[in-house]
Amino acid sequence: MYMVIMMKHNVKIAPSLLAADFANLQRDVAAVESAGADYLHLDVMDGVFVPNISFGAPVIAALRPHTKLFFDVHLMITDPIRYIADFVKAGADSITIHYESCENQIEVLEAIRAAGCKAAVSIKPATPAFVLEPLLPYVDMILVMTVEPGFGGQKFMPETMPNTESISRMIRAGGYDIEIQVDGGITAANAALPASHGATVFVAGSAVFKAEDPAAAIRDIRHAAEEVLPE
Repeated sequence: MYMVIMMKHNVKIAPSLLAADFANLQRDVAAVESAGADYLHLDVMDGVFVPNISFGAPVIAALRPHTKLFFDVHLMITDPIRYIADFVKAGADSITIHYESCENQIEVLEAIRAAGCKAAVSIKPATPAFVLEPLLPYVDMILVMTVEPGFGGQKFMPETMPNTESISRMIRAGGYDIEIQVDGGITAANAALPASHGATVFVAGSAVFKAEDPAAAIRDIRHAAEEVLPE
């Protein structure tokens, strides 16, 4: 009989490139790597799925030779299967698609894994967590948006925590080895709340890239989460 063994995940901090100085990306990425970041969160926006345009595969490919950080690529784009190969080639380690961005989520997630990347799925704040249950066998991580996607610098929405808790329960009930990531307005002051609901990967843009001491900012977020992380 096949059995899935659940693993306890360590807290990971993923600074979001959206908050970096785009005239000095290599410098800023090196700074957060030295400061102890685990992932680099790369928000790709197409101006259609969300009302903003950010950057695409060429920027990711240009950064890839200059850092050993895990590239956590978050696709906020319509019909993402069209571009999976491009982001894999650019150096993605994990690719997140939005549940709301397509109808063929399982096909896209399978394509991501087949290409050698970790696969993840995200939901917007208003999307109920239960829609993700059929996707659990196909993902390595679930991203709960704690703001409306599209722009950095927004305020954390505590009303998204029921989704985080529901996802955590589904993962435990199914015995899956899936991490929960939260993204939007995360700081050391509020990281304990999503951590207490099972989140272990924390996307932080302004709180890290705009900090006078990025290492201290990363350390404080990590400590706040670790203090309350369920066993």
